[in-house]
Amino acid sequence: MRRPAMLCCTLIAAAGLSTGGHAASGDPDPADRRDFAFADQGFVATRQDPKILAADGRLVWDLDAYAFAKGPAPVGVNPSLWRQTQLLARTGLYKVTEGVWQVRGFDLANMTLIAGRTGWIIVDPLTSAETAKAALDLANAKLGARPVAAVIYSHSHVDHFGGVRGVLGEAEIKAGRTPIVAPEGFLEHAVSENVIAGPAMNRRGSFQFGHYLPVGLDGQMSSGLGLAVSRGATGLVAPNREIHRTGETLDLDGVRFVFQMTPGTEAPAEMNFFLPDLGVLCMSENANVSLHNVLTPRGAPVRDAKAWADGLSESLRLYGPQTKIIITGHGWPRFGAEEAADFLAKQRDAYKFLHDQSVRLMNQGLTGGEIANRLTLPPVLAREWYNRGYYGTVSFNARAVYQRYMGFYDGDPANLAPLDRADAARRYVEALGGRAAVLKRAAEADDLRWAVELLDRLVLADPTDREARERLAKLYDVQGRQAESAIWRNIYLSGAAELRGGVQSGPAATLPPDMLRNTPTALLLDLLAVRLDPARVGDGEAELTLLLTDRDEAFKVRVRHQVLTYEAMDPNAAVADPGVVRMVRPAFLAVALGGAAPSTGISPDLARLLSWIDRGRANFPLTSSAVTPNP
Repeated sequence: MRRPAMLCCTLIAAAGLSTGGHAASGDPDPADRRDFAFADQGFVATRQDPKILAADGRLVWDLDAYAFAKGPAPVGVNPSLWRQTQLLARTGLYKVTEGVWQVRGFDLANMTLIAGRTGWIIVDPLTSAETAKAALDLANAKLGARPVAAVIYSHSHVDHFGGVRGVLGEAEIKAGRTPIVAPEGFLEHAVSENVIAGPAMNRRGSFQFGHYLPVGLDGQMSSGLGLAVSRGATGLVAPNREIHRTGETLDLDGVRFVFQMTPGTEAPAEMNFFLPDLGVLCMSENANVSLHNVLTPRGAPVRDAKAWADGLSESLRLYGPQTKIIITGHGWPRFGAEEAADFLAKQRDAYKFLHDQSVRLMNQGLTGGEIANRLTLPPVLAREWYNRGYYGTVSFNARAVYQRYMGFYDGDPANLAPLDRADAARRYVEALGGRAAVLKRAAEADDLRWAVELLDRLVLADPTDREARERLAKLYDVQGRQAESAIWRNIYLSGAAELRGGVQSGPAATLPPDMLRNTPTALLLDLLAVRLDPARVGDGEAELTLLLTDRDEAFKVRVRHQVLTYEAMDPNAAVADPGVVRMVRPAFLAVALGGAAPSTGISPDLARLLSWIDRGRANFPLTSSAVTPNP
């Protein structure tokens, strides 16, 4: 299998793999060093011990993990991604302006600290309690110890709130006096995004972020938007102050905030804020050091690229004339009024172009894949480093816009009821003349993507074919090492590792205790509904009244026709129901979701219902190295 490897340079260019799918027209100027100046500006100090440990001694984060990213890009590494990794690998405490600091490189996201009259106002306390505490400890050590006067969650993704217990103690949390500010709908979306589809999202997320890859030249080289996701304790403390409308103001410990609501953009609940006394605009994750994802490869509802662009237009109109500095949830600031306005405008135009031109081509009859193969950003936008595809890509985003409007079906009747992948693959291999013929065609292919498609079908047809798996893995190595997109690199290299060594075993995806506590019972019943296994149910039926005595909640739960349905009911009426099951919610969670053995005397209907629940697969395959059989 030498030929594809020998042709990798020309094939990469032909396949458009340098930008993670399709090369954007126009190249940034390598002499443009603004990002390096911005990333280094205001450096105060970093942590002396690079290793951040959990209480049990586990490594949660290593500040030196990306220290290899120095000097010119090595052969076999995309130079643009190498540059981005060098920038993201700058870790420590930075002064943004008088009264505002950021800790960067301690987790996937940044933690921002704003000095109030009496204490710190902390924006986005990272993913893990351990990294958040380390960040706060560094700031207190270098700037003088201060209590935490308030916490702000900019949006509902876990890397921006999961470390809150590292900055707020249990006594402070129970007292409830510390303002915890979040956009309207935050709690609902923070707990719901990964509940229903949690196992699938977490499994795909392991590829996107390269969880099982070694960090380094042959493995994970950042996530494009940040370095990686920390491995510590994730929590959630519910906000006690919601922001509902754009223009709403709030005084937090003597600091004036003006908020802009941006729901349905990068997150379903998200907001920006402006500090009018400092000229600092926080764009949350609506403007970034990379093109972002309209649809994240790990899976999520498709985001609205037009609403995203419109939100950036509103930011420009409302705050642009007064903005001197822009800070974001990832990466480094933009300094200067002219720089800030240009940054917002060109990020806005990138998302607007993606939306408008994808829709234009869709209305000419092109499918999502065809649009992705044709669409490139205009040179004036593609030349900006922050519009490169380190995280989101033009290719993936074009398909996402198509999917938002048209769904997965491309309109071709041949694709209304396609064969299973493995079934189709076996027939393709046979039609092409058998295994040897497919291997020969793949070796002679003049297009890397075509070679990958041929070998993927061969492996799908026979997952035990080790030679085909290794040849496909080598092509994934080539694609991954040349990709400008950090997450495409992670996905390709994770796929290669899975083809060679099988599915990496990891812990089953479970909701952290704080998430469970804050998840509405109705959503947990929805989770049971999507785990009901029809084969186990058969013709069975069950009906019960669930009364959660510690929460004064009651639900009528039924299983009929192999479907679980429920409806809320008056707890007072539930008490008199002859089929009532009285439980405290923790006990119900333990038996329904935690796999605990039901206690003696449990309702027969509840026991029967629980016997029908599918616990799912924590580590199902994502490559064609193993075929998921039909249920």
